[in-house]
This record gives sequence, C-alpha cells and structure tokens, in this order.
Amino acid sequence: MFKKILLVILAMFILTVTGCSGGGGTSTNQPQDITLMLDWVPNTNHTGLYVALDKGWYKEEGLNVKIVQPTEGGTTQLVATGKAQFGVSHQEEVTQARASGVPVVSVATVIQHNTSGFASKKESGITRPREMEGKRYGGWGSPTEEAVLKAVIETDGGDFSKVKIFNTGTSDFFTSIERDVDFAWIFYGWTGIEAEQRGIDLDYMELRKLDPALDYYTPVLIAGEKLINEDPGLVEKFMRASARGYEFAIKNPAEAAGILHKNTPELDAKLLLASQKYLSPRYQDDAERWGVQKKEVWDNYAKWMYERKLLTKQIDVDKAFTNKFLPK
Repeated sequence: MFKKILLVILAMFILTVTGCSGGGGTSTNQPQDITLMLDWVPNTNHTGLYVALDKGWYKEEGLNVKIVQPTEGGTTQLVATGKAQFGVSHQEEVTQARASGVPVVSVATVIQHNTSGFASKKESGITRPREMEGKRYGGWGSPTEEAVLKAVIETDGGDFSKVKIFNTGTSDFFTSIERDVDFAWIFYGWTGIEAEQRGIDLDYMELRKLDPALDYYTPVLIAGEKLINEDPGLVEKFMRASARGYEFAIKNPAEAAGILHKNTPELDAKLLLASQKYLSPRYQDDAERWGVQKKEVWDNYAKWMYERKLLTKQIDVDKAFTNKFLPK
C-alpha cells in the first residue's frame, strides 16, 4: 500500500514538472507581447526593425513585437513608464529625460554619426552659418534648435539675433521652403534624398561638421530602466533580433527597402530604395559593430547642452546608455 502511494505521488510530480517545463502550449511557450514605439512616421531609420519583424527574428526570440507610431504621451515617457517596452528616440531627448529624472536608457544607436543638418534652396545663398543672418528659419519650436543655431552662427562670426525664426511644426519641408522659410533642419537620409529625387538643388550644412559636439546619436533605441533591471534577458532577445535586422539592411539595402515598403506600402518605393542606399553604409560606419555607443559622444553633447542651459543639471552618462545588450 505504501509503495502504491509513493508511485502515485511520483507520477503526479513527473506530470507537474513536465507541464511546467513547456510542453503542449503552456504559457511559458507563448510569445511575449512587446510594443515598440517609433519616434515619427516609418522611414529608413527604422528599416532594421521592420526587417527583424518581417523575417520572423523577433518570433524566434519568443517575442510578439508590434510596431506603433508615437502617441500624444510621447515615446520616451511611455517607455519610461512601461506602456511601451522599447522605443526610438534621440540622444538629445534621452539626455533631457535623464536630467529630469525620467528613467530611460539608450541601448543602441541606429546610425553611428549625426546625418542631420541645415538645408536651403541654392537660390537662398546660405552656404555657411553666418549667411543665415536676415533669413527665415522654419522649425518645431524647441529650445535646442535656437541654441544650436546661435552656437553655429556666432562661431562663424554672424549675428544670431538677425535670424527670423518661425514655428512650422510638422509642415512639409518642400512646401515651407517654397513659400514660408529660407532654411530648415532636416535628416539628409530622408528629406535630402527626396530633394535629389525631385531635382531640387539644396545647400546643406551637416551639423557634425559645424561642431564636433553636435555629432550626437540620432536616432537611438531605448528601454526603461525598470525593464532593464527586472528582465535583462528580454532586452537581450530584442536587441539580438534588432541587430540582426540592421546587419541585414547594411548588407542588402535593396531587399531591405523592399521589406520596409511591403510593411509600409503608403511610402514611395523609389524614395525608400534611394534613402536605404544612402543609409545602409552609415548604420555602422566606422564602429566595430552596429549599435555601439561611445561615452565621449554622450559626455560631449551633455556638456554642450548644460553650458547652454538646456539641462537643469549634469547627468551621469553611464546611466544614460549601455552597450551590454548588443550581440558580440
């Protein structure tokens, strides 16, 4: 009798262990739902994310990733509070968030060097910062914009007070420069490439060539500090698949552009291809591998922002970014 009881207990134990170990559709085998929030409308900055999604590489890591566009709450805030597990942001935004006590961390840079800058039509005659005097600038009303403009104009011997600044918000760049403003701040890999396709000649000043401190990371992938501390394995899985997506886009720009277009058919296929050919070699550029961030880049830009009173306090940059989740 005692032997029978022991056998029954042993059988129940084996069944319990087998059930918990993941056979037959238990909860441990279910993909984990993940929200990835973009910083803007889908574009070639995001190609690697769509490639990883389309190729099933997130699924292979046990992740059911949903890519969404930013909402009213803002990507950084929603990632910090866990309403989105991952997001696309910018070093400037992460730096300001950290200075305000918002616990977000950059886990990879999408592009190794800043590809943004000031663009104007050739006939505007703006070939250097001091020639912005007396011209109309169209921006989105950020204090950082004015600080950058002031710094580069004054470094070039110009008078920033003579620039006429207009808040054009999300207005179309091409409409604005035809009618309302003389120059604006653009990402060349998207708007600059579109200008080429439209046959519009632009004068373009790349920010990183105007001031080395402005060669900051934009965009970056972010996660909340709480998620990183509580579930580092999840972050590793997400980054492994995302890195795979960007590595694919580096080596296969045409196919990657096709995948992005398949997932975002509203975008122009020719623009996507041209933009992808421009960006693919710039994702990794001179870095040892895709996504790597350098402390000096974070230090230099945080110092630059603090000196111009764009931060209420200096930040600990070691807490603002990490490379530890990038695949070796």
